[in-house]
Amino acid sequence: MTINAQDYLLEIGVEEMPARFLESALAELKDNAAALFQEQRLSYKRLAAYGTPRRITLYVEGLAIHQQSLEMEVKGPAVKVAYKSDGSPTRAAEGFARSQGVAVGDLLKKPVGHVEYVFAVKREPGRPALDVLPQAGVSLISGLHFPKPMRWGDLDVRFARPIRWIVSLFGPDIVEFEFAGLKAGRTTRGHRFLTREAVTLVSPQEYFEKMRSNYVLVDPAERKQAIWQQVQEQARAAGGRVEEDEELLSEVNNLVEYPTALVGEFSREYLGLPREVLVTPMREHQRYFPVLGPDGALLPKFIAVRNGKSEHLDIVRAGNEKVLRARLADANFFYQEDLKTALADKVPALKKVVFQETLGTIYDKVVRFGELAGALAVAMGAEEKELKDTLRAAYLAKADLVTNMVFEFTELQGIMGREYAERSGEEQSVATAIYEHYLPRFAGDQLPATLPGKILSIADKIDNIVGCFAIGIQPSGSQDPYALRRQALGISHILLEGDFALSLEKLVETAYRGYEGKVRLKLGLTDVKEEVAEFFKQRLRGIFSDKGYSYDTIEAVLAAGFDNFSDTLLRLQALHSFRQNQAFGNLLTAFIRANNLSKNAGTRAIDPSLLEDASEKGLYESLLDIKQKVYDAQMKQDYQAVLAAIATMQEPLESFFNSVMVMVEDEKVRANRLALLAGLAALVKQVADLGKIVIEGQGA
Repeated sequence: MTINAQDYLLEIGVEEMPARFLESALAELKDNAAALFQEQRLSYKRLAAYGTPRRITLYVEGLAIHQQSLEMEVKGPAVKVAYKSDGSPTRAAEGFARSQGVAVGDLLKKPVGHVEYVFAVKREPGRPALDVLPQAGVSLISGLHFPKPMRWGDLDVRFARPIRWIVSLFGPDIVEFEFAGLKAGRTTRGHRFLTREAVTLVSPQEYFEKMRSNYVLVDPAERKQAIWQQVQEQARAAGGRVEEDEELLSEVNNLVEYPTALVGEFSREYLGLPREVLVTPMREHQRYFPVLGPDGALLPKFIAVRNGKSEHLDIVRAGNEKVLRARLADANFFYQEDLKTALADKVPALKKVVFQETLGTIYDKVVRFGELAGALAVAMGAEEKELKDTLRAAYLAKADLVTNMVFEFTELQGIMGREYAERSGEEQSVATAIYEHYLPRFAGDQLPATLPGKILSIADKIDNIVGCFAIGIQPSGSQDPYALRRQALGISHILLEGDFALSLEKLVETAYRGYEGKVRLKLGLTDVKEEVAEFFKQRLRGIFSDKGYSYDTIEAVLAAGFDNFSDTLLRLQALHSFRQNQAFGNLLTAFIRANNLSKNAGTRAIDPSLLEDASEKGLYESLLDIKQKVYDAQMKQDYQAVLAAIATMQEPLESFFNSVMVMVEDEKVRANRLALLAGLAALVKQVADLGKIVIEGQGA
């Protein structure tokens, strides 16, 4: 029986990697391998990447034992150049054949368009996979990238962590190569602490079972399922439950090779602390799952996941409880110390905290913050009570940055501000706004719910964006150390979801005035406006694309302006819907014909006395009528009605083009007719620049 395919295994054994490295490395390995095998003409049945903190594994099922043969045609000179009139080859044909390694008599003649050329057919037989895979293995390992790669010893090699072994098997055969001073072989290792002997593999097929018997679950999906099942079982046994937390579950999954969940406890006295003060040390620092009671309140219990078997769990439990006990004791001390002074009394200490080297202190920001928030409150229609709450919250918003708790647990900024504001006797609305001004903190996070919270969130973020742009530290490529992209997205979502008619230009100008004369700025207001507008334009493109709008609809609307985000969204929705309307074809035709000619218009003013033909008089009267309809619809922000009204101009426009010549010799008449067309095009451009529409993709 002839074997045409075998399984291929590549395992890279390393020192423990950070959990955040693993998922991206596996995705990259899978993509690189698929591309490499395609390039090398090696077919396979299935390909997958697996991994644990100590290994990155590629497993390929049914990899062909030979490359597919390569046949390609190389174009040579034209036939009339390659052959003489008597049919004998010229030096050009002979030279081409010799350069391609084929006989002149084997050249083919094929037409390309109206000209016939000669072609050399080159055939390259497939090489055995065992000849190809050594270099493939080196390429796959060296092709992996990590956020912070390491070098070790005197090797000129960078990887996530030092590589300690390499397994490379194609069926029963070792694919021999060297990397980082190591020879690939058939020997792997089991769990670091639960096994001592090396594990020898006869073939790839026994890999997963042998790893499992040596306390390593190589498949991340299998490991994650096992962890979550154990966590839920332990929680139920403890009389509680654990909320789903995909981020924490994924991180724990990438920290262990053989998971075993266990329940630990802490003193009930700590339940008097704010919920976040308890959860943050458990989740962020210790990677524990908090346990909730039937009523949703925290129980004095947690679930940890050890990397090992169930033996000696009492010792492991005691160790975890001891660590958490120390963390919570610190948190309780910090909390009690912070409560000794009111939140407002902490604000002056912000004068000693640098916001940004050039832009001054956090206290300077608080001053700008308050002025900007006050202006925004008026623009966003805040009532007297809301304005008062906004200004008070603006003054207190950053005070928790100098508390012991936030200094130790930076993730609690805003959360502790709200807590300390409440404990200091501030109104609930003020405390809520302090917390909400940090929202949204990440993609998909909740938006501020209260008007003061929305105002403060916008003010805080636009102050950061404008300040950074003004001193020339804009995001570039993948570099965004101040998270300005995230903050711009936050502002955009708040304005779009809240339907606020704010002007981006005025917002930027107000923020810029807060810096003017106080710090040394590199860019003037005009440049900052332009750059920040383009920055937000990119964010809007992404938001609208995520909502399902086609790229050309988005570009058409953005080209007509986007200073008011809420209005921009309404225009986008109208154009998206109107593209399904039968009248859209008329609208597009009318715009394109009018816009293309009116680009030459020197004036926009129309002189009725210069209208000669009945068709241009009719077009003028229709334009006046439509202008009024468009104005009325715009006042209601009914942009579908605007587009529908303009679409009715197709008929008088068609009559105009059939009856008169626009580009006549009479300069005044020509200019007047161009102005007439420009007036029609300008009406459309108040909604969108339809010149950006791609006709082939009308299904927006």
